[in-house]
Amino acid sequence: MIDIIVNILVAVIGIVVGFFIRKTIAEKKIGNAEQLARKIVEDANKEAETSKKEILLGAKEEAHRIRLENERENRERRLEIQKQEKRLLQKEEALDKKAESLEKKEEALIIKERELEEKEESINELYDQQIKELERLSGLTCEEAKELLLNDVKREVDYEAAVLIREMETKVKEESDKKAREIISYAIQKCAVDYVAESTITVVSLPNDEMKGRIIGREGRNIRTLETLTGIDLIIDDTPEAVVLSGFDPIRREVARIALEKLITDGRIHPARIEEMVERAKKEVNNLIREEGEQAAFEAGVHGLHIELIKLLGRLKFRTSYGQNVLKHSIEVAKLAGAMAAELGANVKLAKRAGLLHDIGKAVDHEVEGPHVDIGVELARKYKESNEVIHCIEAHHGDVEPRIVEAVLVQAADAISAARPGARRETLEAYIKRLERLEEIANSFEGIEKSYAIQAGRELRIMVKPEELDDNQAVLMAREIVKKIEEELDYPGQIKVNVIRETRAIEYAK
Repeated sequence: MIDIIVNILVAVIGIVVGFFIRKTIAEKKIGNAEQLARKIVEDANKEAETSKKEILLGAKEEAHRIRLENERENRERRLEIQKQEKRLLQKEEALDKKAESLEKKEEALIIKERELEEKEESINELYDQQIKELERLSGLTCEEAKELLLNDVKREVDYEAAVLIREMETKVKEESDKKAREIISYAIQKCAVDYVAESTITVVSLPNDEMKGRIIGREGRNIRTLETLTGIDLIIDDTPEAVVLSGFDPIRREVARIALEKLITDGRIHPARIEEMVERAKKEVNNLIREEGEQAAFEAGVHGLHIELIKLLGRLKFRTSYGQNVLKHSIEVAKLAGAMAAELGANVKLAKRAGLLHDIGKAVDHEVEGPHVDIGVELARKYKESNEVIHCIEAHHGDVEPRIVEAVLVQAADAISAARPGARRETLEAYIKRLERLEEIANSFEGIEKSYAIQAGRELRIMVKPEELDDNQAVLMAREIVKKIEEELDYPGQIKVNVIRETRAIEYAK
């Protein structure tokens, strides 16, 4: 027990002694640390003082340098400002001098303007005096003199225009006529169409004269039935073995011919049989019309036509114009227009199509009111033809101005086909009237000595008085006569106006 207490006391004493020893050592270390800290602080203060002095010295040097640079820049700016002020003063002096010079010039101009106004007034006075003196000497007023001068100038211009027209016409005709002849001759060579001149009667041959009585029938019932059903007159006269069918409608006349021939072949002629044969003949004619239309379209090289247009084309086989078969004429126009279009690089298909359909209105012009051109336009529009084809149809007689080259080609082909020798005929009375009217138009102009319509009315030859008209006036007269003919006459083809001026010197040796 004592040992334990002793050990405890020894431990306590050891702990107390150790505490005091550690405290002493700690206090000594703290004192050393405080000394070291004070030394560090002193060294830092010394370094801070040194740095402060260095920074202040550098700042003073930088401030001095900046001040020197500012002073230098200020000096330079002052010098530049002084130079600019000097230049501005010089410019101001120059402007002042220019302003003085301009003022002097303005004063001089004002003086000159006054002088010019005075001179102008004097000139105007002199001009008026001269005009009055000229009017007094010439006996003409100013307006009369102007009119006289204008008339003289107009005569000179007309003369020069006539000379120029003659030169240009000669040149253009030489070139265009040559080219046109080549194109037209080529087109005509490629086109060979027969002409069929039909009249208003058809002659049907009979096997014997006894057939005439059978055709007439008891109390004329057969012939009346046939005439009623066909609308055609049957002329049975003294002509041996022949019956004449008379009528203006060629389709009805064809129906009557076929029906009569069938009756003659069959031998049974009575009203019921006549009615049956007429119906058969109508069907045959309708089939023939369709076939002819198809053949015409094939021959012209035109495809895709509406079936009704094909039928209308076939009807043209039985239609004539001045004795010329209209279907043949239409085929020829299509071929001519197509050939010329090929030569000129135009639309060949359009030219052929428009040429074939240009007279389509003539197929029904005896059934529908109006000119065949308007009827043809309506038919083409009804059956969905193109606007170009419709335009060619409405322009082929010059009713409207052609807008495309194909319309012009159809016009030309129509004129060529109609004007070919033997293509058309006209009555003697109309022919004589046309010749007389041509000569009347020529004789209505002053300076005409004689005029002759020759070449079946296709040329008008005019002899002028050489002492009243010169060569250039003759050119102008020819143009005026052509214009008047175009305005007042309707004629097939073209008419050549040939104005002849000649001077003859005649002496007699005695």
